[in-house]
Amino acid sequence: MTGKRFIFAFLIVMAVTLVYGCGIEVPADKAAYVGEWQSREMYLLITQDGSVKYSRLQRGVTKSVSGPIRAFEGNNFVVGVPMITTTFVVSEPPHPVNNQWKMTVDGVTLVKTGS
Repeated sequence: MTGKRFIFAFLIVMAVTLVYGCGIEVPADKAAYVGEWQSREMYLLITQDGSVKYSRLQRGVTKSVSGPIRAFEGNNFVVGVPMITTTFVVSEPPHPVNNQWKMTVDGVTLVKTGS
């Protein structure tokens, strides 16, 4: 591949990534999801613009994901870029319990520690 063709192909890939790599903002009916959530083994940050930062320590291994929210599917949300996504299963959506907000994601109960 010549230099000009490579640059052209690279620009096409970057344009497609910019168009399709963007996530969605958190919709009004999911506003309670926005904030910083934690447990002993999990950290989850969801911003209003739909950015997600997640890490979980499980059996001595830390898994982490950062990226945009692609969609909400019921209570669950999908994070990532086209063809590389992670679905977070929300069995209990955000709800108040004794002056704290709680949510259960992937089987772990999280407490909202920041807004």
